[in-house]
Amino acid sequence: MDSAIETTHSEHDAAEHEHVFVPQHRHHFETEEQQREAGSFGMWLFLLTEIMFFGGMFFAYLLFRNWYYDAFVAASNTLNIGMGAANTAILITSGFFMALAVWAAEVRKKNLLVIFLVLTTVFGCAFLGVKYFEYKEKFELHHVPGASFDVSQFVNPPIDAKTGKPVGKPLAPDVVQHTQIFFFLYFAMTGMHALHMIIGIGILFWLLLRAQRGEFSVGYVAPIENFGLYWHFVDIVWIFLFPLLYLINRHPLAH
Repeated sequence: MDSAIETTHSEHDAAEHEHVFVPQHRHHFETEEQQREAGSFGMWLFLLTEIMFFGGMFFAYLLFRNWYYDAFVAASNTLNIGMGAANTAILITSGFFMALAVWAAEVRKKNLLVIFLVLTTVFGCAFLGVKYFEYKEKFELHHVPGASFDVSQFVNPPIDAKTGKPVGKPLAPDVVQHTQIFFFLYFAMTGMHALHMIIGIGILFWLLLRAQRGEFSVGYVAPIENFGLYWHFVDIVWIFLFPLLYLINRHPLAH
């Protein structure tokens, strides 16, 4: 009798610890939940390093803006606020669709997941398209730091057609060169952000292919969730870049 009871308990324990194989389960994790938590923890650690990376650039921008205030204000007023605002709306919309994609994966709706990933990708590409035209404008105005940098717009500000007054105040020759520091930081910060967007769009195409195969419609949603964290981080970075670069001390007559 005791032997039979022990045998029953042994079988029950074995059943409890039996490993159920799933295609996405890596051998070095005991359970899928442990694998999911490890992946999520790794993503948060990665985002922490990204915060420190962008934080350094934000600190440099604020420091130099304090040192060369007039030059930074004048240079900031030349940015195209319309394009910046449009990109803000585009990126927020893209983040919204990414959040819906995470939801679709969690409720195992394959078709909706594919649709939301496509929309996230489309708006991400739209952001890069607007950024291309914004950069193109800066190159045409010779506002790229270097030997061909043009200071004429800052020494002799353009006249507003309605008021007949200069748009902004003229800068002294010793101050005007500091506008190059602003544009260096502008291209460094927005360029690094755009690089993160390009990488993200590449990953989106990869996730889209897997979603079409139904890999995320069977309860395996960790890649979608972790990428969602990355995409929302990119959104948040732009939410800080837009006011810092485009809006602070914006001259009411600036274009």
